[in-house]
Amino acid sequence: MHDVCLPAALLALACALPAAWADSRQMPESSMLPAYKQECAGCHMAYPPGMLPASSWSRMMKGLDQHYGTDASLDPAMVRQISVWLEAHAGTYKRVREAPPQDRITQSAWFERKHREIEPAVWKRASIGSRANCMACHTRADQGDFDDDRVRIPK
Repeated sequence: MHDVCLPAALLALACALPAAWADSRQMPESSMLPAYKQECAGCHMAYPPGMLPASSWSRMMKGLDQHYGTDASLDPAMVRQISVWLEAHAGTYKRVREAPPQDRITQSAWFERKHREIEPAVWKRASIGSRANCMACHTRADQGDFDDDRVRIPK
């Protein structure tokens, strides 16, 4: 009986957040699922789920044993909980409906368009490290703030 109630409870939790965030690449940190923040932000920023379509999050959560070269495996209950939440808050708007190559946020069309003026050498700076390090330039990214007016590209 407990297993039958779990999906319903997870769905209720997933849907408790404002629907507008599902169509946004921004989501306040306080609105993130605690399990997602705990498990994912231990290694990298907890990316807002609206940055990828549900299909990308689904594939990612099914392949955690090979998560971009790292074994990020979780117990099945945790995978279910995080998956339900990610898919419920995934991007649905036109720009994000199509999965980017390898389900990488940094290879999505909208990411490429927003960062088209950044020279390749900038991404290689020690202070940035990679295109996936949003916090290097978007200093409030972990709070869901990607406002262009607050971008600071480190030297």
